[in-house]
Amino acid sequence: MRADAFLLHPARRLLAGLVVLVLAGCAQLVPQTMGLRTDWPAGVPRQVELAQVPFFPQNDYQCGPAALASVLNYSGALVSPEALVNEVWLPSRKGSLQLEMLAAPRRHGRVSYRLEPRYADLLREVAAGNPVLVLQDVGLMTPFLAQWHYAVVNGFDYETGTVYLRSGLQVRQQMSFTAFERSWIPGNYWAMVVQPPGKVAATATEERWLEALLGLARGGDVDAIVKGYAAALQRWPDSLPAAIGLANSLHARGSLAEAAGVLRDALERNPQSVIVLNNLAQTLSDLGRHAEALALIDRVNDPQSPFAAEVRSTRAMIRERMK
Repeated sequence: MRADAFLLHPARRLLAGLVVLVLAGCAQLVPQTMGLRTDWPAGVPRQVELAQVPFFPQNDYQCGPAALASVLNYSGALVSPEALVNEVWLPSRKGSLQLEMLAAPRRHGRVSYRLEPRYADLLREVAAGNPVLVLQDVGLMTPFLAQWHYAVVNGFDYETGTVYLRSGLQVRQQMSFTAFERSWIPGNYWAMVVQPPGKVAATATEERWLEALLGLARGGDVDAIVKGYAAALQRWPDSLPAAIGLANSLHARGSLAEAAGVLRDALERNPQSVIVLNNLAQTLSDLGRHAEALALIDRVNDPQSPFAAEVRSTRAMIRERMK
């Protein structure tokens, strides 16, 4: 090849420069889409569509209840958009805030989990069979007037660069990866999944999933929270907070023997845990096994522990019961 083969005509050099600038501009506008071209998430198939996700046409300004009903029904909680209006719809704002969207599923025995602001996490959830509820700005043609909208992502096709959504009056809206990201960016990539308590979100971390379970616990459904902590402990077997949460929930339900079994397993993994020793001693005493409970609580010899007051109280209770 001639050395001067790489020399471009001035017009061609200008065109090449424009192409580089356009590509750079695209990367800035849709950085995560550009990243997916060279770094597709490991283990995620190139094409997924969850055709069984229900569709509810959205009335004016009430996309929140409709989108939420879609993911709730898919999770097994049968509820209509109309029933959700009073839970999430704010007439003064003609819409629904994210806090209400996260809180409402807990009242129906479901776990709300907000995703990290990553395109890859959205794709992983859909690939795992979990439709993703997203917040979009669909008024991008009027840059100074946001038009917020909730929709449900239920599929994607890498080869055609398409994202599939249940949105508005469209049962199968198709958006390009780039157009979807542009609409998703203004809300800081806000997205959530709604899960049955026994199914941990695919992208969940231990800490953030346990935080989501605390939200579920405020709903008061003890059976749901037991399932939630049991699933968390199965996902993260060494998780002390999950074990304690499960044992406490079983105790609250009256399943004392099961709670004691969970705490014994936790004690094997964490033999120096003051809170496990304390809770197991109290549970054994509640089962009438006071001598065993006292021997266990007497293993705690740490007056500087943040749980020292609880330990003293538990020891006094056991001794009183033994009189």
